[in-house]
Amino acid sequence: MAEAYSMKGSMEENAVDQLIPYYQPVLALDTRLIMGYEALGRVRTRQGMRSLGPFFEDKDVPMGEHIRIDRLLREQALAKFAADARLCEQGMLFLNLKPSWIFQTYKETGELPTLRLLDKYGIDPGRVVIEITEESFQDPLEQLRTVVDVYRKEGCRIAIDDVGSGFSNMDRIALIQPHILKIDIHMLQQSELHSGYYGVLRSFSTLADQIGASLLLEGVESEQDLQRAIEVGARYVQGYLFAPAEPEFLPADSFSGLIAMELERRRSQIMLAERNWTEEAEQLRLIVEKAWRTREKEDCPEEAEDIVIEQILPVLAGSCKRVYICREDGSQVSSNYQRNAGEAWERQTAFRGLNWSWRPYFIPTSVKLGGTLRAAVSRAYTDLDSYDRIRTISLPVGEGRLLFADMIDPEGQS
Repeated sequence: MAEAYSMKGSMEENAVDQLIPYYQPVLALDTRLIMGYEALGRVRTRQGMRSLGPFFEDKDVPMGEHIRIDRLLREQALAKFAADARLCEQGMLFLNLKPSWIFQTYKETGELPTLRLLDKYGIDPGRVVIEITEESFQDPLEQLRTVVDVYRKEGCRIAIDDVGSGFSNMDRIALIQPHILKIDIHMLQQSELHSGYYGVLRSFSTLADQIGASLLLEGVESEQDLQRAIEVGARYVQGYLFAPAEPEFLPADSFSGLIAMELERRRSQIMLAERNWTEEAEQLRLIVEKAWRTREKEDCPEEAEDIVIEQILPVLAGSCKRVYICREDGSQVSSNYQRNAGEAWERQTAFRGLNWSWRPYFIPTSVKLGGTLRAAVSRAYTDLDSYDRIRTISLPVGEGRLLFADMIDPEGQS
């Protein structure tokens, strides 16, 4: 990029003439269509097309020059978007804006040039996503929110880019209340190698649900990445699996077949896994019911719940790591029985009397089991002690009692 701007940090005139916006498609999993494009800056050089990313990240270049070049690209992108009638009526255009740029401009002029461009080209603001990029912002976040709200009030959609990276923190998300959370590619890549990253990805899906936003995962480069995106609840996806940034728009259904195939693959996997878990829960129910009937016939004394658990331990599946019994109010009435590293069961009496009603699955499960449901299986979660991915099978035993069996989930992603 050295040839694209002078030593003083200004873009050379001949380089400015070669500025070209490129567009990377963003896919919607619900419609299986291209829902929009992210506009990205390119410059034609003697070595070929180059990204303008290094130019915009160069701290030696004055902010005013960054803004000038960005506006030139932005207007070209909006003009091309407006010229495509179908896309302009049905699609979205994502525009990257640094917080410092929009704040500085608004502070100095009281205006936002992008809104003037939308009016110039007759573009519905609801078709534009203002993507707040990852960048340190030195002024109070409330002031950034004030500027972003100007876009919002005009009808623009708001996205926060690189969620999970250094500057896209929870304060920024809470104050801006974006329509779209865009996950940093690093998070998707690391989730393949470390379960902790996968858990964080899932937490962003929950966060998006709670604030009324949609999750967009970028950096989808393989079918495995796409499966990962589907698993964590992404609504939108973007990446080289579909297309790199290109100078022209594509037909909306260019990747419909691929998305439909991967959605069906995921659905089939989930259906098979749920059937297997239902069968395992039913087998456990039959084992426990038999043991409980024996307990009733023998009129077992105090600690009867422990006696019942000890009867079933020898026949429990190898994936079972913990068993205990609670009252419907969440109070544990049995000891904990936990399988140790040597596969032997340990009786832990200290757990008697603890209350587990605070666990997210407890009350919904107890309500379900109070009806006609004979057994329930929780979603996968991470065990507090071992960090294993766990599913808990719950079933009623006797009057006002619930048995819980924590099972290691080999898939661990549902």
